[in-house]
Amino acid sequence: MKKEEKTNVMRVLDGKKIPYEKHSYEPDPTMSGEQIAGILGENPDNVYKTLVTQGKSGAYYVFVVPVKEELDLKKAAKAANEKAVSMIKQKELLPLTGYVHGGCSPIGMKKPFPTFIHEAAAELEHIFVSAGRVGFQIELAPDDLIKVAGCKLADIV
Repeated sequence: MKKEEKTNVMRVLDGKKIPYEKHSYEPDPTMSGEQIAGILGENPDNVYKTLVTQGKSGAYYVFVVPVKEELDLKKAAKAANEKAVSMIKQKELLPLTGYVHGGCSPIGMKKPFPTFIHEAAAELEHIFVSAGRVGFQIELAPDDLIKVAGCKLADIV
């Protein structure tokens, strides 16, 4: 039997004694977040994606939104108190965060960035986010995610 596979996200949560459940699926680069929610047998409203942006000032911001929604860049800029924000290029993601596209988590990035989660998360019992590797998701209480990732609630979709 092989040793249980742990991601950096799981190690961070274990270290802070935050309860979570891990889920895995066979990754396919063509899958959408909604398809991943279906594989997990979960309502897409409970499955969130992590997006990284850069503001006009040059600062970086992380936004966590439901997989079936699109980040509203104007609302995101307002939440971050920026004139404008834009998505970073995919090739910038790994050196900046330590995560690859499709495996980016708001937990355990190389450096902490101001992080915002869509306000609807506060109403949920549980939320799914990437566990820091493609094919792995974690399920935890939104309050725990907000606490560990330093998220601020905002209307960003």
